Amino acid sequence: MFIWRNGKFLMYRRKGSHGSGTISVPGGHLEFGESWEECAARETLEEVGCHIKNIRFLAATNDIMESDAKHYISIWMNADWASGEPAIMEPDKVEELGWYTFQDLPKNLFEPCWQNLRKAKPELFN
Repeated sequence: MFIWRNGKFLMYRRKGSHGSGTISVPGGHLEFGESWEECAARETLEEVGCHIKNIRFLAATNDIMESDAKHYISIWMNADWASGEPAIMEPDKVEELGWYTFQDLPKNLFEPCWQNLRKAKPELFN
């Protein structure tokens, strides 16, 4: 979930699950019967304590994580920050919040998700 504010999007370091220690955007699993937009809003509030608006689809990627024996279809969404200052709400899952652009991405991204997003939407990274 790309949460945009002042031309930058929010990222955090993952903690306590596969991809622990890597950096990515907020996200999570769909609840039964939940829309992608509802999931994005819920996960954002649960993980970083802020509200979002203008939630829209960006891309879908087929993400195989062989080292963890996991296979996900990642639904990448865009949204605009609406209210609430981002904070670490789940310290067992999230640490080190920061705002970035595609031109100043931090090192140690949560791969292969980011590799697949680069393939699906190369124009974002130019």
